[in-house]
Formats: sequence, C-alpha cells, structure tokens
Amino acid sequence: MEYKLITEPRYDDIIRHLRDNFFADEPLNKAASLCQRGEGHRELEQLCYETLKDNLSLMAVNERNDIAGVCLNGVVYPNDIVDFQERVELSEDERFKKIFRLLNAHNLKASIFGHFNVDRAFEVRMLSVDGRFRGQGIAKELVQRSEQIARDFEFKLMKADATGIFSQKILKSSGFKVLSEFYYDKYTDEFGKPLLLVEAPHIKLQLLYKLLE
Repeated sequence: MEYKLITEPRYDDIIRHLRDNFFADEPLNKAASLCQRGEGHRELEQLCYETLKDNLSLMAVNERNDIAGVCLNGVVYPNDIVDFQERVELSEDERFKKIFRLLNAHNLKASIFGHFNVDRAFEVRMLSVDGRFRGQGIAKELVQRSEQIARDFEFKLMKADATGIFSQKILKSSGFKVLSEFYYDKYTDEFGKPLLLVEAPHIKLQLLYKLLE
C-alpha cells in the first residue's frame, strides 16, 4: 500500500470513494438517513472539496492505484465554528442540520482553543477505508502519517470529532485523548424524543485531541 497526499486530479475519485463508503457508514449520517450508499450529498461534498483544498489530506492506494482509504484533514480556526454554525442554519436539509448542530454545539461547549490557548488546529475530519481493504491497519497508518504532516507544518494541536467507536479506538491508539464527550441519547427535542437514533455500538460523540511537542 502506498500513502500519498491527495492532489486536485484525484478529488473526484476521493468523492466517489466517500459516496461508496464513508457517507453511508458514518454513524450520524446513517442515523439521519442522510444518503444511501453510492449517493452524493451536495453540502457534504462541498465540505469535502473545501477540506481537500487545504492540501493536508492523505490517501492510501494499492498497486493498481485504487483508493483503499482516505484521511481528510483541514485547518480550523477559533471563529470557524461560529461561522459554520451560521452556514448550517441556511441549509434546507433538516437531516444535515441535525448532524451539524450537534457537532457545532459540542465544539462550542468544549472550547478547545481557549482550553489549549492556540490560534489554529489540525483537524482530522473524515477517516474512511474501503470495505475491501479493512483490517489491514490502513486507518491507523493514515492517522499517523497525518500527524507527521501536522508536525511538518508546525501545528501544536490536532483535533477530531470522532462520531463512532471505531474511529475513536484508532485515534486513541495513536495517542489522542478525550477532551469532552456527549451521549447520543441525550440529544433530544423539547419533548425528550431522541433526534438521532444512532445504532450501537456507537453511543457517544467524542472530541479528541493530541498536543504536538
């Protein structure tokens, strides 16, 4: 397996990989029925393209240059969370809003920038491995190589909103720690009805971090 920075000629291939894997498998997307396997989602894909343009993302490819896995990484600044919150409210897709309202609220409450007194963070945003290549350690290798990129660009902090138990385990095995967590069954409407019925074993959202010396 070869690990490479994702460049613009592969952007559309990356989106196709995500449509076939991450978009359908990610626990919150699945709970919200955001999209079916192989389907796209305009706003989600827009976020992906914006992240790819930060030029920090990695892909794993096999000898035939097929994409086995990807790690989409971006830069996040303190004001980005509030700005994105406003952007989410402009969406006409209530499913998309449910997901990102939760993520935004959790980030605002955790206040990671104030907690660590930094002015930017390297964010691991999407970690995805094609089902045909799982169990080979690709995800962990992508995370570890992403950390090296963060160090090369002199980031002091890495963060991730880990929504599922598998990404949480992979990140923790790479030295990430829990800053805050939120159980999905606590995400309810005014009548106490859960807004997202996330399937077990995914029971909570964790904001994970790693300080880089």
